[in-house]
Amino acid sequence: MAHKFDDEGNEIIDPDASNMIEALRDIGYSLESAVADIIDNSISAKASRINIRFGWDADHQPWLCLIDNGTGMTEPELVEAMRPGGRNPLTPRAKDELGRFGLGLKTASFSQCRKVTVITRNDGTLSARQWDLDLVRRKGTWSLRKPDWSEVNGLPCGDMLDEKGTIVLWQQLDRLDLGTDRARFHQVFNERISAISEHVSLVFHRFISGEPGRAKVEIAINDTPLAPFDPFNAKSTSTTHLPEEPIDIEGKTVLFKPYILPHHSRVSPEDYERLGGKEGYLRGQGFYIYRNRRLIIHGTWFRMARQDEMTKLARVQVDIPNTLDHLWTIDVRKSRAQPPEAVRRRLKGILDRIRDTAKRPYTHRGTAAIQHPSEPVWRRLNFNDRISYQPNPEHPLIAEFRGDLPEAMRNRLDGLLTILGSALPFAMLFNDLAERPKQTDGLNTSDDALCELAKLLFEDGPELDPHYVGLVMRVTEPFASAPEFVERYVSRVGK
Repeated sequence: MAHKFDDEGNEIIDPDASNMIEALRDIGYSLESAVADIIDNSISAKASRINIRFGWDADHQPWLCLIDNGTGMTEPELVEAMRPGGRNPLTPRAKDELGRFGLGLKTASFSQCRKVTVITRNDGTLSARQWDLDLVRRKGTWSLRKPDWSEVNGLPCGDMLDEKGTIVLWQQLDRLDLGTDRARFHQVFNERISAISEHVSLVFHRFISGEPGRAKVEIAINDTPLAPFDPFNAKSTSTTHLPEEPIDIEGKTVLFKPYILPHHSRVSPEDYERLGGKEGYLRGQGFYIYRNRRLIIHGTWFRMARQDEMTKLARVQVDIPNTLDHLWTIDVRKSRAQPPEAVRRRLKGILDRIRDTAKRPYTHRGTAAIQHPSEPVWRRLNFNDRISYQPNPEHPLIAEFRGDLPEAMRNRLDGLLTILGSALPFAMLFNDLAERPKQTDGLNTSDDALCELAKLLFEDGPELDPHYVGLVMRVTEPFASAPEFVERYVSRVGK
């Protein structure tokens, strides 16, 4: 091989094309993150409709394509878009652009398939180019194919462009692990598509749902539109919205919007399961970093706090502009980010406030809502940094029963209450609350059970004022968790 030199006598060493592409294939994309990278390009091209299609060719090999109605590209623009590293990551981007390194189309495609074809139409002119990795390996050069139109028209989705837009077609999906059982290939492939659906519904949920002043982007799979998955359940009145906090970084604004998801007692079992997402509440808590409204990373406190059970309802939307990429170390896959030190300092203060609020749905239950002689059933005790729970002897039902006992029996009752508190099955409770919160409520709030308790408390003694009865019941469990029953009962007492 002849040596090449530049005008200063420096030797020019061109990378081996095939080896370089094979290296680019292994930078960590999953199928769903690769698809998301292609969608980034479509949104940057002002597409309002993106269709992800998949199927099987005549040889029973799977293919996948993305079709958008964006601005499309001219032929020179297409060739440049197919060039690895065609854009300098240091070059300022348009305000709403989702691209980062100028590598997304190529690296995302190379990571999943051995043949990627891009067909685009701009101002009525149709252009097509194709990277065939087997051709590159055979030639040993960066050989970009220009397929003829008969070939293009015979490709899956090859004739599905409107007046403008772009098609990205993946064939020879050699990284798609479908297993060894050919009878299950279609089923496994459909499972992969389901993973794409879940990922895209989350990553682009703000585009799919639309926001004030911004048009919606329809994203579909085989013509079926995806529904957005909002990890904050922001439109629900059951979700707690905490105050927004802006941070100024180099003259740009990073905006924090904290949310506390509703306790399982305030939503249906189906909604609670849905809001937990694929990874569940414990791993879903934390910061959700959005770059130009596109989700980059989620479910992390950036090692500033543990993901624990008491804060699993806390989620924080963090909006960063693409002009701060260099500070957040956004990677080429747009799936990793680290906050700069100036942001971390502010995050810690925000985090402490959020975590305190997030614990309240778990710590308020069973405690008195207002100051009153009535007490909760259980007391939380903290002695020498050891936390324990004991039945509350001042609870009206317990105090009433204790007062009717002779002195010797009172002492035995006190001992029994102490044993009950010390024998609480904390490990089982923790596991059930984490795994089956909806089934682990602890309260029997049937009207029959509440009536029996109310009789013990109010109907075996002298006649009581209905106002007093209502006041006691509203701050005493289990009545406090059944406000409708309380109102019916108080109305009956007053007659």
